[in-house]
Amino acid sequence: MNEGLAGKLLVASPSLESPTFFRTVIAMLEHNEEGALGLVLNRPGDASLVEVVPPVADIASSPAVLFSGGPVEPNVAIALGVVEASVMASEPKSEAWRPVVGPLVTVDLDYDPALLAASLSDLRVFAGYAGWTGGQLEGEIEEGAWFVVDRLPGDAFAGLPDRLWSAVLRRQPWPLRAVADFPIDPTMN
Repeated sequence: MNEGLAGKLLVASPSLESPTFFRTVIAMLEHNEEGALGLVLNRPGDASLVEVVPPVADIASSPAVLFSGGPVEPNVAIALGVVEASVMASEPKSEAWRPVVGPLVTVDLDYDPALLAASLSDLRVFAGYAGWTGGQLEGEIEEGAWFVVDRLPGDAFAGLPDRLWSAVLRRQPWPLRAVADFPIDPTMN
């Protein structure tokens, strides 16, 4: 695995039965020899953003809830956004965001919400993240715990996040496409 995984998706394989990552889809934000960091995209929480981060609740993508981004540092909020193409062309660097790949950025939630609203077409807030030490993720991929696939622009902001695991797999070539219909409990098949 010579290239970094930032910008890719990790999709949990059916063999990954740990409740923490069962059927998760993770957007990879960073990956290098020191480790990796990503956000679970398909675990919406119960807390409304109005309750947790009121300044950005009106500009958040639906559902406007706090997502569980992963088990590491669950009290830390990380926001993902998509910068409008015209804004990115005129202002590729900003104090308001840090590029991940293309128009996908991490967003500073302390920045002026009105300026964020003018710059972003999508926004989602996550509590915690998924993290791996150097070599750990590569080992899990080699063991077959994760499928590495390309990300589509709307994946991080899917309107039906509970269906994202199947949707991402369904658009892959065979044999991954077949995994999309893998039963939750194969013994009941």
